[in-house]
Amino acid sequence: MSSAIDQKKQIVDEIAEKLKSSVSTVVVDYRGLNVAEVTELRKQLREAGVEFKVYKNTLTRRAAEIAELSGLEEALTGPNAIAFSAEDVVAPAKILNDFAKKNEALEIKAGVIEGNTATVEEIKALAELPSREGLLSMLLSVLQAPIRNFALATKAVADQKEEQGA
Repeated sequence: MSSAIDQKKQIVDEIAEKLKSSVSTVVVDYRGLNVAEVTELRKQLREAGVEFKVYKNTLTRRAAEIAELSGLEEALTGPNAIAFSAEDVVAPAKILNDFAKKNEALEIKAGVIEGNTATVEEIKALAELPSREGLLSMLLSVLQAPIRNFALATKAVADQKEEQGA
């Protein structure tokens, strides 16, 4: 009997560690999804480097207490799956939100963003942000704009002088 308790303690510690080390965690209700849909969702999450696991709610509640995440307990009812991302804050929210739009059976319940409990609305707002690559390309275009404008102005002055000289 003590081995079963030890196994549960290990699982609680594992969940607590994932909650602490993840930059983004999303809790979803997957009731109503068929096997093919869940497989497709897992594939999309895996490709983005997001871990998607199903844990018992009682064990997850204990892990949330250990990780000092209040507010997550209300979402831990019914069948839940949890998406953990250690690298990309936006990826799990974006993938799950897009999947939920196509499959109404998937319901986003709550999440944790960089150690703070997040509501469904906050998760959906995070999902609407551009990806990291999109943000970097926006930044690059903003940084390039003054140089491009200077080059165009210099070319215009050179063309004007050339016309006057001809």
